[in-house]
Amino acid sequence: MAQHFREPERRQKTLLPADMMEWLPQDDIVHLIVEAVAMIDLSKFEAAYRVGGAGQAPFAPQLLLALLIYAYSQGVRSSRAIERLCHRDAGYRFIVGDNIPNHTVIARFRKRHTAEMKVVFLGVLRLCREAGLVQLSLVALDGIKVQGNASLEASRTTANIEAEIAKILAEAEATDAREDSRPAVQQGASLPKWLAGKAEHLARLRRCKEKLERQAAAAAARQQAKIDAREAEEQATGKRRRGCKPKAADPSIDPHTNANLTDPDSGIMKTRRGWLQGYNGQIVVTTGQIIVATDANDVQQLHPMLAQAQANMVAVVDEDEQDTVALGAAMADAGYWLEANVDAETDDCELIIATQKDHKQRAALRDALPPRGRKPKHMTARECMDRKLRTRHGWDRYRRRGASVEPVFGQMKDRQGARHFSMRGLESCRGEWNLNAAAHNMRKLHSDFVRRAEKATKRLAERVKKAASSGLLPPQHIFVAKTPCFLPTRPPPTPIPQQALEAAEIVRCLAKLATGSSLHAWVFTCGGVCVNRICKV
Repeated sequence: MAQHFREPERRQKTLLPADMMEWLPQDDIVHLIVEAVAMIDLSKFEAAYRVGGAGQAPFAPQLLLALLIYAYSQGVRSSRAIERLCHRDAGYRFIVGDNIPNHTVIARFRKRHTAEMKVVFLGVLRLCREAGLVQLSLVALDGIKVQGNASLEASRTTANIEAEIAKILAEAEATDAREDSRPAVQQGASLPKWLAGKAEHLARLRRCKEKLERQAAAAAARQQAKIDAREAEEQATGKRRRGCKPKAADPSIDPHTNANLTDPDSGIMKTRRGWLQGYNGQIVVTTGQIIVATDANDVQQLHPMLAQAQANMVAVVDEDEQDTVALGAAMADAGYWLEANVDAETDDCELIIATQKDHKQRAALRDALPPRGRKPKHMTARECMDRKLRTRHGWDRYRRRGASVEPVFGQMKDRQGARHFSMRGLESCRGEWNLNAAAHNMRKLHSDFVRRAEKATKRLAERVKKAASSGLLPPQHIFVAKTPCFLPTRPPPTPIPQQALEAAEIVRCLAKLATGSSLHAWVFTCGGVCVNRICKV
């Protein structure tokens, strides 16, 4: 029975180990993030800085990028919170050391390099592929509505936008008139501060108006295409189609449509909990929940996302393997159903798209009998897809869609806090979505490392135990501990006995037999003294 309580000694001068590598467990994700970022080509990041001249040296892009990925993987997005954790958290302090960046540096780095986040995403995807985690035989495509950095109350209709533009222009003209009426000595050399703010507001209003005009023009073009297709069909058949004739295309702006002043690129979207102002974050994932393509927009696109997934995989493989990269089949819910999408299906990539909402589709397929006989002729695109989904081949593939893509959204929203964007603008949100995807793939890669290390350690321990029982090894001198190979190798602190070296040589041979992966290493100790670090190549 214990005789006292364990209490901390707060006046102790040294609490953490002198070596930073011992601050955290050897299988912590921070080690993988630091080593993975060191393997990514950051020349595009470094090109934005000027070194060698006067002034304070900038923070290394490798440091700030590793800090952002680690923070996003832990669900921290605020630059002020990241700065605070760099003082208090061992994981953040391991990345930055004594060079703790200011929250302004972190925010500016994230905003400046949004376009380069695609390079980071591809770099992490390349590591996942080399680890054998990317299988392209079956992929799933889906989207989720993400809150933007804007409010619904900042939305304006066309009439409101034109009224505010006219008001700002009238105020500017009145200011100019007052300035012209004063003597030349009293006239201001620059715009007043309030008028300069109005100029920025005016620019955003004009962006909103241009967006509404583009949407109206696109809607008119789609309506005209429907009219032309109907007329072409009537001329080809010589018969008039039944039903009401479509309305003529009108390029004018609908007075009920609106745009957001804070973030003109965002849109109003309906969710289960109401309406939000944001973007549609889309991803293409494998059955192993590895993201291979990302995008953030206000419309759902099937073929552009699949084409991007194909291009991303071609970019991360070797040149001699680029011709063999191909998507086997793609699954999507009813939000991507269009006859035009099905008509564009290729022989390389099979499309399996639901024709109704997911819960209705599953209920219908659960009770339906599989089709028998040959495929009937003169079937519409929807009927052909419904028939494919009723087959054993189609149902077995479509039922894996939910288990592939839905957990990814849950992990990104709950574990990483990817429920809203921190920046404004379409390109900035695309860069942040790529950063979210890179952090997710990094977490999957780390989980695979740990899982493989545990399995390999068990196999190695069994072989060591078998060798010790046969008399090849003295079991009282050998201790085997698994260590991910992304940790740098350090020399042993003390001289190694000859007996320990001989034992380690035998264990090295056993390790080569026991492991089939090149992703793990082991540390062998004799009496608490580091003997060797073995990694199968």
